[in-house]
Formats: sequence, structure tokens, C-alpha cells
Amino acid sequence: MALPDYLQDTAKDFAKQLTATTSVPINTGTFTGRQFVAGEDPMQTQAINLATSGVGSYQPFLTAAQGAVQQQAASTGPQAFQQFMSPFQQQVIDTTLADFDRQAAMGRQNIRDQARTAGAFGGGREGVQMAEFDAGNLRNRASLLAQLQQQGFTQANQLAQQNFQNQGNLAAQQFGLSNFLRGSLGQDVSALGNLGAFRQGLDQANLTANQQALRTAAFEPMRRLDAYGAGLGRLAGFGASPLPDTGSGASPLATALSTATGLAGIFGKLYGN
Repeated sequence: MALPDYLQDTAKDFAKQLTATTSVPINTGTFTGRQFVAGEDPMQTQAINLATSGVGSYQPFLTAAQGAVQQQAASTGPQAFQQFMSPFQQQVIDTTLADFDRQAAMGRQNIRDQARTAGAFGGGREGVQMAEFDAGNLRNRASLLAQLQQQGFTQANQLAQQNFQNQGNLAAQQFGLSNFLRGSLGQDVSALGNLGAFRQGLDQANLTANQQALRTAAFEPMRRLDAYGAGLGRLAGFGASPLPDTGSGASPLATALSTATGLAGIFGKLYGN
């Protein structure tokens, strides 16, 4: 079908513009490339650095807790009390017994003096008194020694039990500090990561909007020319062809916020409690 005469000049003008427009390559680099990808937000960087530096930071507390558990284990068993015996225990026993022996010697001397005064020195009565005195003295000495040893054992055993409890409490505290440190670190990393991801999403929204604006500007002459040609076709009775898609896509803000939500979820799963 031939064009009407009144459209001949219009068609020639369209052909000139089409030639001029399509002969110039579109610089796609103006609206594509990494410059339209939002970089890592400073808060995300801080979260990553914090998570990296915090790996193993709980180890000193865990080591201290393990040491306390080992010390606690050493405070059990039938011989555990020995390490808590006073180093001066034997000196106390020796001094006490020496004083006891001195008092006993004075008692023996008193028996001799009484026998001498009564004119029975060296007699059988004196011997009986001395034998009874020595037997009682030995019993009392043995009882005193047992009492002193029992006191030392009781004190050492109490100290061993107290140490057992102290080491158990210390282990629990160190474990608690270890868990608190890891939990607090995870919360900080998660919070920083979430905020950083959200801000990165906003930056990406701005970059995507700029990208679409540049793409629209690059294709605007062609779309205008297509509209020109479509109108010319309708005037000529050829119908109208659809305008080309310039790739405007969905809302850049909606897309970027969706991405930010996804990144925030990742940080929450990796570092959250």
C-alpha cells in the first residue's frame, strides 16, 4: 500500500530522523555497570569486623572455667584434705605435747617429793603411784594427740569442701561470662548488620532510580521516534506497532527495600540468638 501524497514529506522526515537516531550507538555504560550497585555500608563493615575479631574471644573465660573444674576435681577423694593441712600443724602438736610432757615430769617429781617426805621414797607404794601416774599420763597424752590431729583433719576437710564449692562457683561464673560475651557480640553484630543492610538498601534505591533515569534518557529519542512512526502508520492506515520496552522494570525503591530486608534476615540468622 502506497503512502498518500500528503504523507510523503512526513515519511521522508521520519526516515531521516530514523537514520540519524539509529546511526549513533547508545552508550550503555552510562546506565549499566558496578557504579549502580550499592557498596557495603560502614555499619555492615563494622559488623563483619566485630564478628571476625570476636571469634574465640570467649576462650579465656572458657579456659578459666575448665581450670576451675580441674581444681574442683582435685578437691575430692579421700586424700583431698591433705593439701589443706596447715604447714604449722606438726609444730602445734610438738609444742603442745612438749608442754604436756613437762607437766607430766613435774607430776612425777611431785610424787617423788611426797614419797620422800613420807619416808617411803623408793618403796612399793611410790612405785604403784608412779605406775598409775604413767599409765594415766600415756592415756591422756594419746587422747590429746588424737584430739589435735582430729582438729587439723576437720579444719583441712572443711577447707577442702569450701574450695570445692568455690571452684564450682568460679567455673559457673566463667561459663556465664563466656556465654554472655558470645550472646552480646551476636546481638551487636546482628544490630549493626540489620541497620547496615537497610541503609545499603536505601542507597541501592537511589542508584537504581538514577540508573533508570539515565536509561530512559538514552532511549528517549528512539521512543519519541517510535511514537512518531506509529502515528505516521496510523495516518497511513497501517495500524500501530507497540512501543519497545526500555527496561524500566519495577519500582527501584520497592526492589531495593526487598533486597535490604533479605540482607537483614541473613545477618539475623548468622549472628542473632
